[in-house]
Amino acid sequence: VLFKDAEAIEHLRQIDTLIVDKTGTRTMGKPVFQGVVAAPGCSEDEVLRLAASLDQGSEHPLADAIVAEARRRNMALGTASDFESSTGIGVRGQVDGKSVAVGNTALMTQIGVDAEPMRSAAEQWRERGASVVFAAAEGRLQGLIAIADPIKESTPAALERLRADGV
Repeated sequence: VLFKDAEAIEHLRQIDTLIVDKTGTRTMGKPVFQGVVAAPGCSEDEVLRLAASLDQGSEHPLADAIVAEARRRNMALGTASDFESSTGIGVRGQVDGKSVAVGNTALMTQIGVDAEPMRSAAEQWRERGASVVFAAAEGRLQGLIAIADPIKESTPAALERLRADGV
């Protein structure tokens, strides 16, 4: 935190609410794979394989978690090409000649894929603190992948100290 003047520091004594960005503050700052849910007619392994194959070209922390899980499972990843990243919504490209997209509901809507059939499963993961990305291939929803950033061991005690101080 950078203070521009001493008056701002004086006002800190009046603060009774603290809002912090969780990534790297309350969490480890390294998202990890939590689970995969396949759409009807699809397999969980194929959802993860397609997403990880495409995400090999991404530098996003959620993509890293997906690729790491596929490698942990010793999956043979496909060859990705025509990789395209859309900031804030996801990635698109070709995997083994198939058009694949991995991202949020905005990306699914943009490419004409209805994520609604998996809304309930997505909400269940979100209620547990996970981020959810959807995977689609050839214009068809394949499934979703849940990723979460683990809470630091020190976070519960730090929050309790703040509460005890009236914050």
